[in-house]
Amino acid sequence: MSKILIVEDDVAFCTMLKTFLQKKEYEVTTAFSGNEAIPKIKEDVFDVVLTDVRLPDRDGITLLEEIHKSNPKTQVIIMTGYAEINMAVNAIKQGAFDYISKPFNPDTILQTIEKALHTEVVSANTTQKENKKETSAKTEKSPIHSFVRGVSDASKKLNEYVALVAPTRMSVLVVGDSGTGKEYVASSIHKGSKRSEKPFVAVDCGAIPKEIASSEFFGHIKGSFTGAVTDKVGHFEAANGGTLFLDEIGNLSYELQVQLLRALQERKIKPVGSNKEIEVDIRVIAATNEDLSNAVKEGEFREDLYHRLNEFTIKVPPLRDRIEDLMLFANHFLEESNVELDKHVVGFGDEVLEAFKKYDWPGNLRELKNIVKRSVLLSQGDMITLDVLPNDIAYASQNANKTYGLFKNQNEQELILDALEKANGNKAKAARMLSIDRKTLYNKLKQYDISL
Repeated sequence: MSKILIVEDDVAFCTMLKTFLQKKEYEVTTAFSGNEAIPKIKEDVFDVVLTDVRLPDRDGITLLEEIHKSNPKTQVIIMTGYAEINMAVNAIKQGAFDYISKPFNPDTILQTIEKALHTEVVSANTTQKENKKETSAKTEKSPIHSFVRGVSDASKKLNEYVALVAPTRMSVLVVGDSGTGKEYVASSIHKGSKRSEKPFVAVDCGAIPKEIASSEFFGHIKGSFTGAVTDKVGHFEAANGGTLFLDEIGNLSYELQVQLLRALQERKIKPVGSNKEIEVDIRVIAATNEDLSNAVKEGEFREDLYHRLNEFTIKVPPLRDRIEDLMLFANHFLEESNVELDKHVVGFGDEVLEAFKKYDWPGNLRELKNIVKRSVLLSQGDMITLDVLPNDIAYASQNANKTYGLFKNQNEQELILDALEKANGNKAKAARMLSIDRKTLYNKLKQYDISL
């Protein structure tokens, strides 16, 4: 039976995690502080230590050093909240096996523990190299545009909707600002459907010239028009059995809207120049960054096509409404950029984290990805520093869009009240939004006599 030590100052959470792991037949010991954990580490040999990155008396990195002194083979998994992800990345650099972000689901922690138990540790340096290799291998095997699940309330709602509609046959309209990741959402719906083994064909409706749009969607036969030197398979036929993703659907011409509606209703297409109809079985997911219902009222978009596409609507929130997810996405893009650019940047400096949280991110995830990639390219050391960021991000106003940061201004009482309101009174969520730990928030509530 594998032995696990949990080091966590949140007694309720620690007890719950202990009970869960004991049901999975692990032998579990707990400690509520670093000082309480050290004697247990010296007296006993644990296969895995789960420790919070921030403890009342010390941080997880100093505890990591004590663990490796006592038993170099013990695997250490760091548990971290949103605000401490950068510390967790540093812990991996010092030899921790992996980190998991709170809140996490039971399957995630079990998978991470099982991986740790099946990984032999030779030394901290060897572990670091192996972790880099493993991270690179994971990124290379998975698509460069893999879907990242956030932990914010907005992301949880989005994930719930994706999981709910994915197994069905319903057409889905994905709505959101430019750069929010609408194609990632569509791809995730496809992967969760019964069509996941079939093609996922993405089409940018705004990039298709009007003159060849019919050919692009429905294909053509050789000689059907000037330049048609061979037969062409259209997007509908290419996606047969799978999913057709129509990005920026509002850019389609009215004439093509008519053809698209007919194809969706009859489930048949006719290539340009052909008299033969081809039956197709596809699921359509459409996306737009404009108000299609308003376009319908103005006569720019067919109402019958709108209702055909809009059997279920998913709104993808902008990054400014997912501030708790910011560093999850940033670290994901960091891993992708390291692989693509053959770099080994470990994380983000504290000043960069502050700048990221102050900035409004009008370009959403696309902008964040581009900035991280650019920063990785320009970075000369292990960490991304403020000097490689564009000026508008590096010097973002403290009060831009009323984002949250550490309390270094005179509006902290207002920020606390605003965060508590947005978190519906949940203090843990409010603390994550404010990028502080729970104890600091409790002290501030007492200081300003704020009661809930």
